[in-house]
Amino acid sequence: MTKASATNKAAGKTGLNRAKPYQLVLFPFNNGATNVYYILTATYIAYYGNGVLGLALMFATTMVTVMRLFDAVTDPIIGALIDKTNGRLGKFRPFMIAGNAVMAASAFLLYFATRLIPDTMMPVRYAAYVVSYAIYVIGYTFQTSCTRSGQTVLTNDPQQRPMFTIFNLVASMIGMGTIQFFAPIIRARYGDYTTPQFFDIIIPIAVAISALLTLLAVIGIWEKDRPEYFGIAGEVQEKIKLREYLEIIRDNSPLKRLMVAGAGCKLALAIATNGTVLCMLYGGMMGNYDGLYLPMMIMGYIFSVPFFLLTVRTSQKKGQKASLMRYVGVALVMYVGVLALLLAWRQGVPGVNMSLFSMDGGFHLTLNVYSVLFIIFFGIGYGAYYATADMPIPMVADCSDYETYRSGKYVPGILGTLFSLVDKLISSLSSTVVGFAVAAIGLSTLPGGDTPYSEGMNTVVIVLFCVIPMIAWATTLIAMKGYILTGDKMKEVQAVNAARREAIEGGMSLAEAMEKFQTMDQVPEELRK
Repeated sequence: MTKASATNKAAGKTGLNRAKPYQLVLFPFNNGATNVYYILTATYIAYYGNGVLGLALMFATTMVTVMRLFDAVTDPIIGALIDKTNGRLGKFRPFMIAGNAVMAASAFLLYFATRLIPDTMMPVRYAAYVVSYAIYVIGYTFQTSCTRSGQTVLTNDPQQRPMFTIFNLVASMIGMGTIQFFAPIIRARYGDYTTPQFFDIIIPIAVAISALLTLLAVIGIWEKDRPEYFGIAGEVQEKIKLREYLEIIRDNSPLKRLMVAGAGCKLALAIATNGTVLCMLYGGMMGNYDGLYLPMMIMGYIFSVPFFLLTVRTSQKKGQKASLMRYVGVALVMYVGVLALLLAWRQGVPGVNMSLFSMDGGFHLTLNVYSVLFIIFFGIGYGAYYATADMPIPMVADCSDYETYRSGKYVPGILGTLFSLVDKLISSLSSTVVGFAVAAIGLSTLPGGDTPYSEGMNTVVIVLFCVIPMIAWATTLIAMKGYILTGDKMKEVQAVNAARREAIEGGMSLAEAMEKFQTMDQVPEELRK
């Protein structure tokens, strides 16, 4: 069987490239694997730098932003490498495997080797911290770049592509969710997030989970990581020059709008779920971190499940743009209620403080009206925005297909990493914003679960937990209003691309195919479905 006929067989009569069920389930674990390390750096690395190594608070928190900026700069370079790669392991698998190996090695260097440097050599500690972190960033970029770009070979079926969000939920809950679940349990046993013992346990767990998820993702994309699935020209795809990348950025309007929307969604998620912010909310303000953090996290996941199902259903019927805007809007409305409740909070006043249960004299519920309202507004809002936080990922694949439709170029690596660049530039601000906010109220170390309330903490929580995410969601809605890749437009994009691919396999040149098939009415009837 020739490669062309193999592609036709996989595509079926409609010209769509469909994935097998196990491929749809397994490949999103690549995102779960990188999210394990993302939660470590976004939430706990500043605790390690400040609390274990003794680095200055502002350095520890600002380095998270600086390294994310470095991460963003490396994105286009690695994206270009992905586009030029086509070896025995395909285009994406080499970067997935190498990236995870580099992150594992850098994690042990960062969280263990740096501790061996005596505190009498603090400049060396600072340097080792930065170098180890930079190595981690390169590995992270290698692997995370494949999450967005790899979807272009997995499937282009509008009914399948939105299902990434469902399976990504599973991947995130197993990866990032496992770390979030075990972290407070380990913390409670060893004192806080600033103890060496906490990292002695959590780091090996994280490395093992991420490696396992990477293996599953590699299995998921194995059959599709072949040239016959690389755009409409397959192996005859021309190499892209640097100047052409700049033209893509200029002319691909949907990608630019999605960059803004994706950055807004990620910034809202990164700040609102930041461990320091939650320590101030549940510990400092409400006075019961151990009794609130895990129950509220679990309830958030429970609320998110129906929203993941709703987002997929809406995406399949009306397109991913409609789904993203609808549920980001729900999150924005619900957080008006959360904002009102936090504005009404008063220290030490039972009726305006959260309380779920008490273990004094045995387990018994202590729910009050304030807590019930908080659960409702927070739960629905969290479910809606958590379900949309990663929705831009499959939409990047739409932008890549649109670029092939628009210019004939198959450049999933550079498109995915261009999206990541802006995403990381914006989301990298989260740790620095939190660090400045904490310093502004006079704290010299990051608050832990047992940190008592201090003057101004409620204002910081309101701004970080509510106001900034709400502004980010509003920005997302504005950006997506002019996004042209609706459900109907994507049907045309896929049909035209399929017709061009079929013509090229029949001997037509790329230029001729681009000229002959430009609109839906020019596409053969059997490819329009």
